[in-house]
Amino acid sequence: MTEGVNQPETDTVHPFGKHISWSEVFYFNFYDRDEDICAFMRIGLKPNTAEKSMFCYIMMPDRSVLGSRDQEHFSNNDLKVNGLTFERVRPEKEWRVKYSGAMKRTHGASSGIVDTSLDLTYLALNKTFDYRECGLWDKEFAPQMAADHTEQFGKIQGTLRTGDTELQLNGLGEKDHAWGVKDWTAPTTWIWLSCQFSESFAFNLTKLMERDVADGGFIHADGENRPITKALVNTECEANGAPKKLRIWFWEKNREVHQVEGVVLRYVKIPFTDTMERTLPVMYACLVRYRKGDVHGYGIAEYLTR
Repeated sequence: MTEGVNQPETDTVHPFGKHISWSEVFYFNFYDRDEDICAFMRIGLKPNTAEKSMFCYIMMPDRSVLGSRDQEHFSNNDLKVNGLTFERVRPEKEWRVKYSGAMKRTHGASSGIVDTSLDLTYLALNKTFDYRECGLWDKEFAPQMAADHTEQFGKIQGTLRTGDTELQLNGLGEKDHAWGVKDWTAPTTWIWLSCQFSESFAFNLTKLMERDVADGGFIHADGENRPITKALVNTECEANGAPKKLRIWFWEKNREVHQVEGVVLRYVKIPFTDTMERTLPVMYACLVRYRKGDVHGYGIAEYLTR
């Protein structure tokens, strides 16, 4: 399904499916190199379980983490949950991302509450990429993860206020959008990587492992998105299981291969929860400094593991 990738209807909330695991998810992240501030945030709609959920985490330069995670009863399809708001301004081009409320601040063993607000503008830097262009779900693979999936990188500008301190932010980041049947607890492992080397050079990669393995994503260079069809990811972990170093190889459709290395600078550990008694995965969301040859970039690496 490549037709309509860059039509406005792909950048909106879609008609709901009937499957219990049908969901619509919007996600943004960014990193400001000058301020050394990284943030990632998500709003998920699950109409068939009457749930709207959100999380918003900010990794600060002093290695403290500000975070908010919540859910509420689904009553409408507005992208607003517990102080977090995503507002589409121009389809496929511009969004507003806002948060206002109390956040838990953790720094080592200490914690507290701080009033926090974000007011950001996301401006796209590439044409929206549809994962079906790389064949990730062209075959019968992992029906529990059969969602449509688009990616787009961009620049983020705006303000962050914590307590009495206000900062101007200017960074690069990613917009992820998925809709359809998606059970986050189904895969054995999945790895999702995003990296922006500059406003014209970036990549995104997903490696999904369930009964089989599926790879997909894109590299954006020379003004175009080029699909990724195969990837290898070698990860060195800390003793607690958190990713530490990454070595990545990925292939384009034309068989050109790219090698990238990454070092995790800091991370947030996000456990999954539900009402059923079963073993649930944990997600590590990591700020990573990437290197491809002599070029350095930054982005998020998400690891779901059991």
